[in-house]
Amino acid sequence: MQQRSLLIITDSMGAGKSSVLGEASDILALQNLTYAAIDLDALGLAHVPSGVSSDTVMYRNLRSVCKNYASLGVGRFLVARAVEDRAALECCRKAVSAGNTIVCRLTATVRTMRQRVKMRESGVLRVEFVARVSKLNSILDRAGLEDFAVTTDGCSVTEIAHRMLLKAGWISK
Repeated sequence: MQQRSLLIITDSMGAGKSSVLGEASDILALQNLTYAAIDLDALGLAHVPSGVSSDTVMYRNLRSVCKNYASLGVGRFLVARAVEDRAALECCRKAVSAGNTIVCRLTATVRTMRQRVKMRESGVLRVEFVARVSKLNSILDRAGLEDFAVTTDGCSVTEIAHRMLLKAGWISK
């Protein structure tokens, strides 16, 4: 069995995790590299019975999805998620069964992230999501889980994804 590699894209809401995930996916596909790109939040969109953590279900879903991809020979897993602490990082690592894990933190100003969230969110939780940007950014600052950071302010999504994949060693120039 080949060793699995995990590249986690993390930061607060509005930093560009999902956009960079999609663009990195396109770059890897154009280079004919085998990988799976997973927006982890999408695997946890549920309201489950009380006493059951939606995060627990989300990580179980991630384990199942990665197992399915691995059965096809996929060894690289690109995951987008605001990873707030070492325990969450370890849950990701275990779910993927990754032998090698790299964490990339996307960075943008809090103002930029708030503007992006305001533009993106139009539903009932919009105000809460905008307020969470700053709080989550502080949590991630304190956690310091990233191996490297890539700024998203004033850069194209292609440039950001390319820089991230280069720094992670997933592609060469």
